[in-house]
Amino acid sequence: MIVKNIEKKEHNLVNFTVEIDPKEFDSAVNRAYLKNKKSIYVPGFRKGKAPRMVVEGYYGADVFYEDALESLYPLAYELAVNEDKFKPVGRPTVADVNIGDDKTVTITFESAEYPEVTLGQYRGLEAVKTVQPVTDDEINADIDRMRERNARMITVDRPAENGDIAVIDYEGFDDGKPFEGGKGEDHQLTLGSGSFIPGFEEQVVGMSAGEEKEINVTFPEQYHAKDLAGKPVVFKVKVKEVQVKELPELDDEFAKDVSTEFDTLDQLRADVRARLEKGREDAAENLFRENLLQKAIDNMQVDIPDAMVEEKVDQMVEDYSNNMRQYGMTLEQYAGMMGLDMNGFRSTITPSAKHQVQMELLFNKIYETENIEVPDSEIEDEYKKLAEQYDMEADKVREIIPADTIKRELGVLKAADIVYTTGVPVPEEKAEDKAEEKAEDKAEDKE
Repeated sequence: MIVKNIEKKEHNLVNFTVEIDPKEFDSAVNRAYLKNKKSIYVPGFRKGKAPRMVVEGYYGADVFYEDALESLYPLAYELAVNEDKFKPVGRPTVADVNIGDDKTVTITFESAEYPEVTLGQYRGLEAVKTVQPVTDDEINADIDRMRERNARMITVDRPAENGDIAVIDYEGFDDGKPFEGGKGEDHQLTLGSGSFIPGFEEQVVGMSAGEEKEINVTFPEQYHAKDLAGKPVVFKVKVKEVQVKELPELDDEFAKDVSTEFDTLDQLRADVRARLEKGREDAAENLFRENLLQKAIDNMQVDIPDAMVEEKVDQMVEDYSNNMRQYGMTLEQYAGMMGLDMNGFRSTITPSAKHQVQMELLFNKIYETENIEVPDSEIEDEYKKLAEQYDMEADKVREIIPADTIKRELGVLKAADIVYTTGVPVPEEKAEDKAEEKAEDKAEDKE
């Protein structure tokens, strides 16, 4: 096999031709014959016993060509890649096949090529970083949620009111017949929550423990069960108990109950404030980094081939599929719950896939440009972490993951740190002023 005629095209596409000599092609044809001979019948011969020349004479000289070429495609493509003529991404396509009179085969492939990346500014970028202060109201709201989680239910002897919890048995009937999914026992219904069909909870209000009642409601037109959508039904309901939620007193005893760390309510409030402030700081830092990353991406120049994005979408689909299997469902079922088919699902994740590709191209180029070094000690530490994470011997991890792969991954992380650690946080007002200046400059350039 010989690689020849490599032609660079627009959008990082490459056409290249691999020439296969007649002897190699004939060997591939013979392998195809041997693979298929058991199922071939030729009059005058037992099934699978006809010689190749007889089979070709009966069915045509090209009877094994398709199988032979299918076996040669990956070999030819691998040859071109191994010769380092270009760096492919995605799956190649066969653009043309020609078999000459002398049985010389010429295969033309089309493939996407890893794009050239020209970096813009990525050090010292400015981005807004605003940490919103934590208010007393937010602290109170957080503590109120703690009280809700630690509330206890008290049974009351009175008609149910909005906000109460009614413990009910119920069964639904459509034209006098019970319908599937319409029955429940000892169900704790929070009145006013809107968790049941519209009109149901309002009719439970005023009922007392031991009381039974028929409730008339109509299912919404958009109800998921099509046989019930828009239908009037009757629920037979029995209230077994009416409960109210009793919140704990907000005092030092409450602080001791919800945590072993605090003796006073003031200590608990201080901890809540610190936790909320840490969350605000982390959120502001994450947004700051996202903005720095987007600016660095906007500053670089690269023509990303569609195949590269599609390959990333394929990876994301596989990851989603694996995650869904852990929950006992398929990705198709998950997409259906969102009202999408698989093509629609792929479309929704394509922007995220493109962003990931941009990010990888950026950090890989910075890694190469900065000549980032990764000490052997860091590589060893990473092997130990992976061995512990997957409960494997470190030597086994080394057999699976080459050191060069670990080195590059760690180097790319260091490249990302350059963007993030050299970024300059600016107040929102300054960022707005700069945006206005930039818009004015563009307008002047246009004039």
